Amino acid sequence: MNNHIMPTYQRLPVAFEKGDGAWLWDDANNRYLDALSGIAVCNLGHAHPAIHHALMAQSAKLIHTSNIYRNSIQEHLADRLIEKSAMDNVFFCNSGAEANEAAIKIARKYGHERGIEVPAIIVMEKSFHGRTLATLSATGNIKVQQGFAPLVDGFVRVPYNNISAIEDALTHNPSIVAVLVEPIQGEGGINIPEPDYLNQLRNLCDKHQLLMMLDEIQSGIGRTGKFLAHQHSTSIPDVCTLAKALGNGVPIGACLARGKAAEILTAGTHGSTFGGNPLACSAALAVLTTLDKEDLISSATTKGDLICAGFSEKLKNNQHVVDIRHIGLMIGIELDCPCAELVKMALHQHLLINVTNDTVIRLLPPLIINDEQIHLLVNQLTTLIYEFTHTL
Repeated sequence: MNNHIMPTYQRLPVAFEKGDGAWLWDDANNRYLDALSGIAVCNLGHAHPAIHHALMAQSAKLIHTSNIYRNSIQEHLADRLIEKSAMDNVFFCNSGAEANEAAIKIARKYGHERGIEVPAIIVMEKSFHGRTLATLSATGNIKVQQGFAPLVDGFVRVPYNNISAIEDALTHNPSIVAVLVEPIQGEGGINIPEPDYLNQLRNLCDKHQLLMMLDEIQSGIGRTGKFLAHQHSTSIPDVCTLAKALGNGVPIGACLARGKAAEILTAGTHGSTFGGNPLACSAALAVLTTLDKEDLISSATTKGDLICAGFSEKLKNNQHVVDIRHIGLMIGIELDCPCAELVKMALHQHLLINVTNDTVIRLLPPLIINDEQIHLLVNQLTTLIYEFTHTL
């Protein structure tokens, strides 16, 4: 253990040295199947040639100049994202939390421009939007907020997947200017709303002149079988935030805006030193090109269905399995008890998984996972779940 690193993580006892596709190797050259993808980051797997070549080529030419100059690579990436999202413009930053900070600032400035002195944003229970002070305040997890009071005011919390609760909040708070929601809650336990939830939310926002702001940081960039998870509905948000898989491991975030929301941030109202630098944008362009070239987004649906069909069949007689839910390669297996111990058990078997919300096994395998690896994942994890629940 390195005592010079702040102990902000409960790190597992393994250090990885190299990767290839869905595989990782530790410093003792043991091979692991990665079913977590760096928490939905490495959608193209590890050491993908397209990312490698893009970084090598760009780093040999130019890494950074700052945003006080034009950046043609950034402009090209913006064009590609707008084409894929039907939004109008984009602000580039370095992380999901920063993208959500930009969204929050857009909402507040939008409120002030409407004459609302203390604008408020509706957020959801069990949500996760980041660990900066504002995004932490927006997050619906008391445990991660403990010790950081006073939190940022201006957030009204309601249950997820509950339009009536939003309508009720609006009747009690005329200062609400926006709704910030994840199309699928990741950290909250792979919670998937009713099919018409986003469409109803869009109608409600239009009725009350609210900004509909979607946090697609975990669900975006092809993971759910669409480029963006909200594209499973017919709704288009006013603001959409991206990060994680956009750079396949190279830090980059983006806040996309449309219509009235696209006109809010002007020169001097927001910024980022490193945001959208040539190196990060080159990686992101390589990601978008590869997703299209290898038809990986549509295959996420097929692969996710295959994985969950396997789990459903093999776990159908396990009384401790409450639910198996997924959309594309965003997968949750909920047990009736806390199951964090499964992470260490899986690591011992050279399988990388995650447990979130105490009782949900979260799987976020790379989009390049193949049938053989899917078979291995299903068989290994099923065996571990039976071994774990047998002791209960």
